Amino acid sequence: MKITVLSVLRFCSLAGFVTLCQPVIAAEEPFRIGVLVDMSGVYSGIGGPGGVEAVKMAVNDFGGKVLGRPIEVLSADYQNKVDITAARAREWYDRDNVSMIIESTDSASALALQKLGLDKKKITIFAGSATTDLTGKQCSPYGIHYVYNTYSLANGTARAIIDEGKKNWFFITADYAFGHSLEDNATAVIKQEGGKVVGKALHPLSTSDFASYLMQAQSSPSEVIALANAGRDTQNTIRQAAQFGMMNGQKQVIAPLLIFDTDLKGVGLKSAQGLEFTTAFYWDYNDKTRAFGKKYFSQTKMMPTMVQAGMYSAIMHYLKAVQAVGSDDAGKVMAQMRGSPINDFFAQDGYIAANGQMFHDMYLAEAKKPSESKDEWDLLKILKVIPKDKAFESLSQSACPLK
Repeated sequence: MKITVLSVLRFCSLAGFVTLCQPVIAAEEPFRIGVLVDMSGVYSGIGGPGGVEAVKMAVNDFGGKVLGRPIEVLSADYQNKVDITAARAREWYDRDNVSMIIESTDSASALALQKLGLDKKKITIFAGSATTDLTGKQCSPYGIHYVYNTYSLANGTARAIIDEGKKNWFFITADYAFGHSLEDNATAVIKQEGGKVVGKALHPLSTSDFASYLMQAQSSPSEVIALANAGRDTQNTIRQAAQFGMMNGQKQVIAPLLIFDTDLKGVGLKSAQGLEFTTAFYWDYNDKTRAFGKKYFSQTKMMPTMVQAGMYSAIMHYLKAVQAVGSDDAGKVMAQMRGSPINDFFAQDGYIAANGQMFHDMYLAEAKKPSESKDEWDLLKILKVIPKDKAFESLSQSACPLK
């Protein structure tokens, strides 16, 4: 007969020994973490299976146990659909006693998770979703926005390009929460710096043909074509722009507002060279990032994106907090996480503010020319550091009522 926690619980209940049996039950019950990612869709290369691997690496490096219990990582593909996200998260909370969930990349799903986490009083960490609503009007005392948001992405890239004298912008925007938030934040910076938005085109998620959108942009009086999309959508836009001869920068420059190492590798430096963008992490930035990058590569045969690196960092910070307070109580753990600086390969003197935003430095980067690249993952160079207090909205600017 197989002995399980459930069978022990039933025996204890029938025998009237629930109190005596609780230590046995607690010892056998794993400490569960849930990881929700896009496994095969448009964003699978950003977080995806590599994000799940990053979480497992963090768990192993932590020691595999917390509070005397083995840590179990549950993972699922939410397919960038809100209903699937909510159903799986609710199942994990109600059936599997998951203590926290970390997710990547879909803003609409992230907002649903934020609400569910608030209802269940469970910590949710957002690694790849970008909408500022997560730390703004829809913030939660149990939510953490860890890697970047649309403000930090738009702020760095838009200011850099406007500083080069290019002030007329056209947007090609993914038509959902993330794309609109990214466009809105970039537009605010553009107007603040004296620039102007001269047009835009909205496209559905997972679009394969961007020809009509690019033609609209090319025929506009814009100097900059801003891509407010991500993942394969960004890759497809850049590939087709290169096919149309639009990547030479003679008439207009292409400005991806969110792009990853995997995207640069996917389209190739011949097409991507010279692109300026903002990132939260690059594996070849310093000794610490290189050490993590090489360790991650040894297990995945890929270098980590900023989302995957951020997922590792976030899980380590979370588990340290659980260990420190001796409980997975969301309120106590959040207080510990907010009160503890984050110093690792991902962030230096990072901190979590009252609205859930993790403040850390961001970086303005440029895709290398093929002649500058020494190997397949030597893809970009860091142009400058954007200090944390300049990269993100200040707490006073946030619409979050928790500040």
